[in-house]
Amino acid sequence: MIEGKVYFEDELVQVKVIRKNNKNIYFRFDQDNNLIVTVPIRINIKKVFALIEENKKSLERMWERSKKKQDNEDEVRLLGLKYDLVINDSYKEVTFDEGIIYTSSKSVLDKYINNFTKKVFIEEINKILAIMPNIPEFTLKIRKMKSRWGVCNYVKKTVTLNSELIKYEREIIDYVIVHEFSHFTHHNHSSAFWNYVGNFYPEYKKARKELREE
Repeated sequence: MIEGKVYFEDELVQVKVIRKNNKNIYFRFDQDNNLIVTVPIRINIKKVFALIEENKKSLERMWERSKKKQDNEDEVRLLGLKYDLVINDSYKEVTFDEGIIYTSSKSVLDKYINNFTKKVFIEEINKILAIMPNIPEFTLKIRKMKSRWGVCNYVKKTVTLNSELIKYEREIIDYVIVHEFSHFTHHNHSSAFWNYVGNFYPEYKKARKELREE
């Protein structure tokens, strides 16, 4: 691997050149925003840096997008609020202060969020149970799902909530709980089902829009 440096908007960016047995040249930015250039084995290194200069405007746009992506990864969203994330092994516990979360590691924060998610979901479930009748005893499951916010298996009496819901306000979480509880009474999405949901969550259309449900 050959390394060099180049300036993007007056900021010095490290360049790493990787030689492979291919015909084309590929540009990308890694997680540290270093420019990675994959090139054919026999290409001259001066040619590589000449190509960087020729494509500098496009590469600067790629670099900006890469930086924004990294910034977003350092952001945590909980109950509708966004927090910047600061990781340092000197922090003994997860701490919130003026829009910032301080933690010793990502794994420690993940464990905290998992416990927090379960606590919030149980709190909201108990709130909904107080107003909805005829909900049988059920098993709560929490997991990350790609395409569904919740699942009610009325036969096995399980309710599964998407862990990603913790990013939304409690009112949105309540909608998903009401939705899944309603399936104990109506097993499909008929008009009777939506009328039933509306009895306990009149603003369900607004919540669906927030969650981008179709």
